[in-house]
Amino acid sequence: MTTQTVRPGEASRIAAPDEGISLDELRLAARNHGMPLEALRYDLTPPGLHYILVHYDIPYVATDSWRLTVDGRVDAPLELDLAALRARPRVELAVTLECAGNGRARLHPRPVSQPWLDEAVGTARWTGTPLAPLLAEAGLLDDAVDVVFTGMDHGTDRGVEQDYQRGLSVAEALGGELLLAYEMNGQPLPPQHGAPVRLVVPGWYGMASVKWLRGITVQDHRFTGFQNETAYRIKHDTDDAGVPVTGIRPRALMVPPGFPDFMTRRRIVDAGDVALYGRAWAGLATVSRVEVSVDGGRHWADADLGEQLGRYAWRSWSFDWRADTVGDVELVVRATDEHGDTQPVDQPWNTQGMANNMAQRVAASVR
Repeated sequence: MTTQTVRPGEASRIAAPDEGISLDELRLAARNHGMPLEALRYDLTPPGLHYILVHYDIPYVATDSWRLTVDGRVDAPLELDLAALRARPRVELAVTLECAGNGRARLHPRPVSQPWLDEAVGTARWTGTPLAPLLAEAGLLDDAVDVVFTGMDHGTDRGVEQDYQRGLSVAEALGGELLLAYEMNGQPLPPQHGAPVRLVVPGWYGMASVKWLRGITVQDHRFTGFQNETAYRIKHDTDDAGVPVTGIRPRALMVPPGFPDFMTRRRIVDAGDVALYGRAWAGLATVSRVEVSVDGGRHWADADLGEQLGRYAWRSWSFDWRADTVGDVELVVRATDEHGDTQPVDQPWNTQGMANNMAQRVAASVR
């Protein structure tokens, strides 16, 4: 794979073999944070620990002047303020959200973008009103094809100026328990999570859950905006049209055991019985198996599965490890969903590092 220069509208650049993380990537990493893996202990991720990806700026939104419009190919366009939205039927739904680029920084060669490791995930209980009845009230016309969701964040990406927008087909917008959410874990949405209202698309990677939502537009043609057609595609070559990123692939993560070295994050574990535990999820399916390896992936053993928080949320797992050999070890964990889709141990590489669910590896030293 050769290094590429990005032209307007192109997919992301691939780092040279000896190219380190750039200042631009560090700026992104300082603005966007992952969930500390020790926070896997919480059933619901506290909002301040939940992962965040902000494409442009966090908009300042005055709640009393905020309005949501529903227009385009509908019989009766709507405009609602926050009070009107809150007056509609109320639903709570536990949903695990994961960034589509999670794990990108571990790939070789490395796609240059937000340098996620394993932590771009979180689970919250979102409260809001279902999208489908709102669209029904507006009345979709017979020629409706796609529904476009527009956020209030604005900027440029690879030379293209834009509001952040994502499109879903009518079938996708009407199914899957989509929410217009205004609360997170029982509290009003924090600014960084899309206040006052965001879309939540359960089971899909996070790019679909548009934050700071201001408009819903129904089109009579397929949406070809940047975030659908360029940014979130699984491509194996820059000339490849690719396929869209949609549902979350199975993934398991463990709470790193013992305690860490400050700089390397290598874990230090006392010999003896060590309880390993964590969470596993698959966006549109149920996790049916979690396996743990204590020798770098050569041998595997089944973990015990705990309860799942909801149809679209993670479930807990646990494993008893007898750490009876002093020295360095590599712990690995992987999940399998009900359809038999298992996390790969080797990297599933693509040009933008999207939907990469390579198994987690944790370096540890037994003393």
